[in-house]
Parts: sequence; structure tokens; C-alpha cells
Amino acid sequence: MPIHILSPQLANQIAAGEVVERPASVIKELVENSLDAGSTQIDIDLEQGGCKLIRIRDNGCGIAKDELALALARHATSKISTLDDLDAIISLGFRGEALASISSVARLTLTSRTAEQSEAWQVYAEGRDMKPMIKPAAHPVGSTVEVLDLFYNTPARRRFLKTEKTEFMHIEEFVRRIALTRPDVTFNLQHNGKLVKQYRSSTLEKRVELVCGRSFMQKAVKLDWQHDDLLIQGWVTSSESSDWQYFYVNGRVIKDKLLNHALRQAYISRTNEQQSYVVFLQIDPKQVDVNVHPAKHEVRFHEARLVHDFVYQAIVMALESNLSVTEEKVTITPNRQAAGENIFNQKTVANSYKTSSQLSKKPSNYAKENALYGELVNVALPQKTVQIEQKQSCLLAEDDGITAPQKAVIEALFPKRNTPLQSLQQQLDSSSLVQFGRVLTVIHPDIALLEKYEDNQQKLMLMKLTIAQQKVTAIKLLSQDSEKLLIPLTILINSKEQQVLSSYQPQLNFLGFDFYIDKAKLYLQNVPKMLRTINWQQLLPALIAFISDSKNGELDPTQIAAWLANQYDDNHTMIWSVAKVIPLLAQLEEIDINLLQQESFLYPIDIQSLTQSILS
Repeated sequence: MPIHILSPQLANQIAAGEVVERPASVIKELVENSLDAGSTQIDIDLEQGGCKLIRIRDNGCGIAKDELALALARHATSKISTLDDLDAIISLGFRGEALASISSVARLTLTSRTAEQSEAWQVYAEGRDMKPMIKPAAHPVGSTVEVLDLFYNTPARRRFLKTEKTEFMHIEEFVRRIALTRPDVTFNLQHNGKLVKQYRSSTLEKRVELVCGRSFMQKAVKLDWQHDDLLIQGWVTSSESSDWQYFYVNGRVIKDKLLNHALRQAYISRTNEQQSYVVFLQIDPKQVDVNVHPAKHEVRFHEARLVHDFVYQAIVMALESNLSVTEEKVTITPNRQAAGENIFNQKTVANSYKTSSQLSKKPSNYAKENALYGELVNVALPQKTVQIEQKQSCLLAEDDGITAPQKAVIEALFPKRNTPLQSLQQQLDSSSLVQFGRVLTVIHPDIALLEKYEDNQQKLMLMKLTIAQQKVTAIKLLSQDSEKLLIPLTILINSKEQQVLSSYQPQLNFLGFDFYIDKAKLYLQNVPKMLRTINWQQLLPALIAFISDSKNGELDPTQIAAWLANQYDDNHTMIWSVAKVIPLLAQLEEIDINLLQQESFLYPIDIQSLTQSILS
């Protein structure tokens, strides 16, 4: 077949396959056009789940008579005109394909009137012919779009539509999502002549309560953080019942892998609870590309790591600030005395926070991140493992790929190794170190047995692993650089605490802390680099209390570093094994022996005395 240019009708139907998937897709495009037109009320009328009739009516600015026919043409839009406009999109629609695509697979009628016109005009287009016909009509200022018999001329695609109830559920979900981002707009949804949903114009908080329910708002923590041109607002919670998950970027509903990764990491310690959030992220339009997905569900950030960390830290701090909040179950009083006492009608107070040891682990799907991490680590795998990896890569190929910004985030989270990983046997062969000898075994969850030869005599020692790890951490803290928090932490402090922190500011600055006090508030800006991931909203008051309650007189940086190391290791508990003890010994070997104070964690075993006591 020779190469030829496709007809406009066929090109529009091909484009419709990307834009128009089901009735909910049609409503999405039309409602977004109404919002871009400045509407304050949008009425949605449906028949048979939108398969028979979709009517969208708004009170926006309308379309002039001379532009009605052009509105149904492909790549015709009033929202962008130059390439620079494409780099800073602030409207919901911009491609100019929606009306052309819809009219190619349905019977479309567009009636509109502007404030400058004395009468309204109507344009009609049907199916493949796509010849618009314009005639006068009666209509107030605004626009009405009617879509009849969706997919009437493409029976194969019509057969893929689900039942009326299923299609209406998709529409109802979209209306719920769009209503959350525009509380200033009234939405009315009718189905088969009945008013199903009505969202009146209100404040954002009332709209969220109307959509998600009062119970969600009672449990949720308000989110409100700003950093430069990044602003995040909304409500987040963790619950076992509600599953509201709505994320918006510049008012656009988004399902993005990068943002999902940040959210998943923020909720990683709450594996037995349902993630629930309504989050609105505002960012400079020039820093985000929305022209990525045909349905505009995905975006690409120019500074992906910054956005990822900003979202992660904001949500983590909001969730942790709600640890002390208790929940009270709603009770219902029996209406009959004969019913007796209701054993379920009792107030119970439950802490919404559980430690990681109390949580029942749920299997998590990190296939994509693990596969990418496997590529970053240069390891020669056995043939059987290679076959498994190949099967996993085939499974990943069936799913959506990981974009470049998301790959950059994962590479930052899992740095690429310059040397191959050693096997356990290789580590055991190289585990004979000069100062501490060789690891024989771990005889207790926190104690290792070491063997060392001096002057051809065998010496055995016991090492307290937790204390040794804390020594390493404390000494590292004394030589660590500081790192700036993406979101400065603010807490209230009293006058005594202000005096204590002012007197200890040189020692804390030496360790990498940078803070200032203003009007009974402490603003923490920098922390030691290795402690950046700690929950400072919890740890900072404890650190202030430790310094204030110290009975040993003046504390030096070494003592503060030891306390921080103890807290750090408590938050990073480890199940010790021989393979994990070897790197600890290597770290201890690199530290000056005069700084270690070995007697605090190393206990020699007198073999001769032990042997004699056994023989006697």
C-alpha cells in the first residue's frame, strides 16, 4: 500500500481512541472546558450511564458565532498560541482535540452565547461526515453540549462498554474528584431524570467534608506547607476504613508514579492502615510538564527529587504530628429497655499509632523499584537467578515504564555501587581484622563471639554490638557535615528551654545543628547529615529535655553525640548476623583506639581460668 495522508475523519477517530475511552472520558473533557470558560455552575444530565445522552450545561463566557464551527475542528483551541504557552500551561485543556474526537464517534450539538451577542447559535456535527451546521437558538450566556449515542458508528468499541451502573460509577467518581478541586463551582449531576449529586459552592474544607464525609475530617490532619514556589495543602490520615486518595497538581487530578512513590514511603510505617488523603500541590507551571499523557493523568517535574522530598517530608510530619490523637467510636443507644445492655455500645479509646513490631506486615509491590535497583548493582548472578530476573523484567514490560525523573529519584534513593557486592563466604574470608580478629558467631541477638591470635595464642572476646554501633555513630556525628531541612521545623519552647538552648548553641552548632529562637518558637533549619531522616518533630523535644535535665553539669559535644547515637540506633534496630557484624568491625578498625573506650563494649574471655574451673 503506498504512503498517503489520512483523511481528517479517520485521523479524528484515531485521536478519539486516546481521548474518548468511555462516557466518563467525554464528561471529563467537557467539564474541563466549562471550568476553563470561567463557569460557576455546571449541570450534568445523563441517560443510560451516559451511553444514550450526555448533556453538559454551564454559565461560562460562551463561544462567539464565528468560532463555533472552528471549535469542532481538530487542534483548534483558545488556550495556547505559542510554544512558550506550552511550557507554562495553567488551563485544564490545551490540545484542541476533545470536541473533534467526540464528534467523530457521536452526534454532537454545541449551543452557545456570549455576553456581547443578542442571540445564541448552535452547531451540529455527526460522525464521519463532520460537516458542521450552524443555526440560531435560544440559550442564556454560556454553553450547552449534547452528546447522543456514543460510539454509534464504531460498534466494536461500543461492545467494550460496561453496564449502565458501572459506567455511571465512573462518572460519579470523576464528578467527585473535580468537585474537590473547585469548591467555588456548583456541580449538579442528574441520571435518568433524577438528581443524584449536588455540590453547592462553598469553602474548600466544607467541600472536602461533603465529598469525603465528616468522619474523614475528624480523623484527618490538616496539611499546609510552603517552600519557595512549592505549596502543599490538604488533609491526610491513616485509617482502616476510609480509602479516599485524591492528589492534585495545579488543580489537575494526577495519578503519577513519582508522587505515588513519595506517598508510599510516607505511609511505609503504617502498613496495616489504609492510606487516606486529599492533597493539593501548587507549583510553578514552568516547572511541570502536563503534556505527557493523552488523558493528562501523569505529569513530569523538572526538579523531580525536590518535589518528591517535599511531598514526602510534608506528609510524614503531618502524620507524625497526629500520633497522640485518639479516636472515639460512635455509639448508638438502644431504643428498647428490653434489649438489655449492648456489649458493643462502649466507648473505647485506641491510639492510632502502633510500633513496627506490633504491625502485621502486608506484602508490598515494589517490583519496579527492585528491578531498577538490580540494574544499578553490578553483581554477577547465578544462571537460575538470571532466569528469574528475566521473567520479572518481562512482567515489568507489560506495565507502564518508569520515566526519567522517577528513575533519577530511585537512583538517588539506591546509589549505584562502584564495586560488586561480596558474597557471604568472601566476607568471611576477609573478616580477620587486625584489632578485633575474626567473627565466629552471634551467640545472642546483641552479642558476637570474636577470635583473635596474639603471639600464637588464641584469644576469645565477647562484643556488645549495640554499644559498639552507638560508638561508631557518635564518632561519625562529631565529624559529619550538616544538611538543610527541606521544610524548617517549628516548635514552641518556654523561657527555661530558651535559656538552655542559647547556652548550648555552640555545642549544637558543632554537631551540625542550625537554629534560631524568635517569640517563644524554635526554628530548626539544619541537622547532622546522617540524622536527616529521623522524625525531628518527636526527637527535638526529647533532645531539649535531655540537655535541660542533665545533672552532670556542662555537656560537651561528645556526650550529646552519644545520646543522639542511642536514639538513632533505637530507631534503626537491627537483627544481627555474622554478615552484618563484619562491616561494623571494619568501621571500628578505622577509628582511633583512644576514642573507642573498648572496655564499654568488648569483654575478653580468660580461657585458661575457664578451663581450670571446668576441670576442677
